[in-house]
Amino acid sequence: MPSLEEELFPSTPGKFKIDRGHGMNRQFHRCFASTSTMFLWALFLIALTASYLSFQSFVDSGSRYFSASWGGIQWEKQVRNSAQIHRSGGMSVLVTGAAGFVGTHVSLALKKRGDGVVGLDNFNNYYDPSLKRARKSLLNSNGVLVVEGDLNDAKLLAKLFDVVAFTHVMHLAAQAGVRYAMENPNSYVHSNIAGLVTLLEVCKSANPQPSIVWASSSSVYGLNDKVPFSEADRTDRPASLYAATKKAGEEITHTYNHIYGLSITGLRFFTVYGPWGRPDMAYFSFTRNILQGKPITIYRGKNRADLARDFTYIDDIVKGCLGSLDTSGKSTGSGGKKKGNAPFRIFNLGNTSPVKVPELVNILERHLKVKAKRNIVDMPGNGDVPFTHANISYAQRAFGYKPTTDLQTGLKKFVRWYLSYYGYNNRKGLQ
Repeated sequence: MPSLEEELFPSTPGKFKIDRGHGMNRQFHRCFASTSTMFLWALFLIALTASYLSFQSFVDSGSRYFSASWGGIQWEKQVRNSAQIHRSGGMSVLVTGAAGFVGTHVSLALKKRGDGVVGLDNFNNYYDPSLKRARKSLLNSNGVLVVEGDLNDAKLLAKLFDVVAFTHVMHLAAQAGVRYAMENPNSYVHSNIAGLVTLLEVCKSANPQPSIVWASSSSVYGLNDKVPFSEADRTDRPASLYAATKKAGEEITHTYNHIYGLSITGLRFFTVYGPWGRPDMAYFSFTRNILQGKPITIYRGKNRADLARDFTYIDDIVKGCLGSLDTSGKSTGSGGKKKGNAPFRIFNLGNTSPVKVPELVNILERHLKVKAKRNIVDMPGNGDVPFTHANISYAQRAFGYKPTTDLQTGLKKFVRWYLSYYGYNNRKGLQ
């Protein structure tokens, strides 16, 4: 009698001796054997496929783990070390946009006075990322870890709060620039609105909840023509998409303060300038073009009026940021539930002394010892406003904010840094 193995897998396929007397019965058995074979093969293939997918998932997970710029025991140790507080009554601060202009200076100031600081930055290419990398190196050399990641990565943010119970968040990450919004509007929604909400979601669920200070902008005053700009003035007429996203941020943060008890302070910066600044800012590009012998474009407003800005030196902005952190008060929520009212504040941080743009150029010419080639044109409809002027009395009362650097002094410090950073010190007699 043939074995089951011989029935299922005959040695000479196709050569069966048919017993006519039992034809139907034999066909039934053959059909049953064939079906059983197919069923067994199907089970085998399913098991093989499941095993492969499980293995592939393991490989992919491992690959992501080893290739990720964050995660792991060593990474967590670095985060904790960077967040270590070295002064009595100090704070542990997560600084978003830490490799940015303001973020770098604020992080250094916090670290210098003994606070714990962990930075976060996505190093996007809105302007030359090499400048951001240089700032990161500066921070690293001063004991500040900058984690590379996107603000919209909720898992990364949650992990950071799992590793460190941050007492404060200094939220400076944003898509900046008024004119660029006309080229890439989605980047403003991604960073300034979606990214802000992602951060707030993580903060409201943290236990304990941190106090939050974040960068709004003087751009929210938009078409307001009452000067100087005060926090009580209307801000419902933005002149650019950038301004609209910052105004939206103020409304969103108010909502999270009201519902979840997050302590939130918004800072309306007025035209910040200084060493390690942003290359897209006028004073920076003017300096570059003047040194390279290229013409600079100076815009003028209606009736040929000169544009004016409340230029604020970076050190004064840093003092305002630290003062806001120190007086921010505590969040009142726990586990995403509000237990009481928490502070909600908005401050202007400016210099209170607007300077016309042509005068800015005059100062640069004196420091650079090079005459600018000026190209004066009417201001296009790109979202820029003709002037800014800050009323800072609220910040003065709240934490003694007082700017001390005038434009002449501040630009001198910027030029000195610029010449050193870009290697001009020993050229053309520039000093």
